[in-house]
Amino acid sequence: MLTKDLLRVSRAGGGYHPQFAREEPGARETAARVVGVFQGHVGHAREELDEALTAVETDAPDFKLVRGFAKLLEREATFETRAPIEPERAREVAFEAGEAVGVVTASEREAALSRAADRLGVDVPEIDEALYADLGARQILASFEPRWTPDELVEQYDLSLAQTALFDATEVRVRSSDPKRLVSAVKRLRLLYEIRRTPEGREVVVTGPDALFRRSRRYGTRFARLLRTVAATGEWTLEATVDDRGTERTLRLSTGDVSVPGTEPVAEPTYDSAVEAEFATRFESLDLDWALTREPEPLAAGEHVVIPDFAFDWAHGGFRVFFEIMGFWTPQYVEKKLSRFGDLEDVAFLVAVDESLGVGEEVEALTDGAIPYRGTVRVRDVRNALRSYEDRLVAESAANLPDELDPDTDVTTLAALAAEYGVSESAVEDADFPEHELVGRTLVRPRILDELADRIDAGMSLTEAEAVLDEYGIDDASAALSRLGYRVEWEGLSGGVLREK
Repeated sequence: MLTKDLLRVSRAGGGYHPQFAREEPGARETAARVVGVFQGHVGHAREELDEALTAVETDAPDFKLVRGFAKLLEREATFETRAPIEPERAREVAFEAGEAVGVVTASEREAALSRAADRLGVDVPEIDEALYADLGARQILASFEPRWTPDELVEQYDLSLAQTALFDATEVRVRSSDPKRLVSAVKRLRLLYEIRRTPEGREVVVTGPDALFRRSRRYGTRFARLLRTVAATGEWTLEATVDDRGTERTLRLSTGDVSVPGTEPVAEPTYDSAVEAEFATRFESLDLDWALTREPEPLAAGEHVVIPDFAFDWAHGGFRVFFEIMGFWTPQYVEKKLSRFGDLEDVAFLVAVDESLGVGEEVEALTDGAIPYRGTVRVRDVRNALRSYEDRLVAESAANLPDELDPDTDVTTLAALAAEYGVSESAVEDADFPEHELVGRTLVRPRILDELADRIDAGMSLTEAEAVLDEYGIDDASAALSRLGYRVEWEGLSGGVLREK
C-alpha cells in the first residue's frame, strides 16, 4: 500500500477510479529514473537523496507518482547512522559543556564543542558531525537492492494504488474464476465476509475497513492485501463501495486492471487468527476419534453460502460435524451470520461464540450448540459437545453389530476388531466373545492361555516372560501375567521377576 496522501483517483462521472501509472505517458521512464536515483545515492545522506528525487518530480507528469515510486523503493533501502561518536553521547557531553560556557554566540559554541571534544578525546569537527547524525535527513543510504525492474515497479505501483483506494471501502463484492482460493485468502486474512449465490456464480462480499465501529489500521492492511490474491486469479471482477469523504462512490476493477509482480513481499498467515491456530494445535494433540479439517466444503444457506472454519470427521464412519469460531464481528455482520445459521441445510453444526458478542442464546437456537469462550476456545468444551454425537454414533454402531463376535485369529485386540467392523472400540467392548477371553484390551483363545501357563513359571524374569508373550502377539504383558496368576517383583536395578500372586 501507499500512504493516503499519495492516493491518485479520478472522480469523473461520479466514479472512483485509480489513476494507474500504466495509463501515464512516460511512467516507465519515470520509474527507471527513480530507481537510478536510489542506486546512485548509496553512501549518501537521505537529504541528498530527497533533493535528487525532488528534481525528478519537476519533469514527471505528477509529483505524487514519483513519491509513490520512491515510497515503494524505500522499503528496499537500508539507512544507517554513521558517526565517529555515538550521537546521544556526543549531545550529552556537548550540552554539559554548553551549560558551563553559556552558549550564545558562535565563538561560545566553538568553545563548548572544544571542551566536549577534549573530554571525549576527538577533534571538534568529529563531535560536530556526530551531534545530529542520527536524524532521518542525516542518515546514510547504506544499501539498496530493488526487487523490481522499472516495468515491475509500475506494476507494483498500480497494485499498491488500488489497495490504497480500497482502504476507504465499506464493502467489496468479488467474483473470481478461483472462488476456493479467494475464500481461503479471505479467511486467512481474518476478514468479515459472506458468500452470495448469484446467476453469474458465487460472489464473495467482504466488509471493508470503513464499515467497522472503529477504524483498524491492521484490518485495513489485511483487507487491502486481499487484492493480491484476487489479481493473481485467472478471471475476476471487483466492485467496491467507497466512502469518499462522506460521499458514496463505486470503484470497479477487473482482470487486467492490476496484476501481481513475480515477487510476493508478505507471507500470509496460516490460520485466520491466533485463536483458531491455538485451538487446532491443542485439539490435534489429543488423538481423539475425530479428525480435524480446515475450511471444509461450502454449505448452502438459502441464497447464500457458509464456509465453516473447521469440520470434525468421525474416524469410524462418514459423519461430519461443522465448526465455526465466531469472534469479533460488527453488529450488522453478526445479524447476517445468525440469518445464515437459520438458513443452513440439515447438517451438524457447532459454533464457538465470543461471550462479548452476547448472542449465545440466539446461536444455540439456530445450531446444534453454542460453545461460549473468552480469549481462548477450550478444547474440553468442544470435546464435551462432540460427545453427544459420539454417544449416538457408538450406539448406532453397536446396534448394527451381531450379539456375538468370533475373530478368526487366536489373539487380537479390541482396537483391531473395531477397525475390522468400522466402529469404535467402545462399540465392540460390550459384545460377547464365545471363543475368546478378554484379557485387558486383548482377546485370547483359552487354548493360548493354557499354552502360556505351561511356558511361563514363577521365578522367570520379566524380560523372558515378555519374549514368550511377544511370540503370541500379546503386547499387554501386565494384564496377561495377572490373568495367569503372577505379579512382578522388582529386584533393584537387575529387573523384575515373576512371583505367584
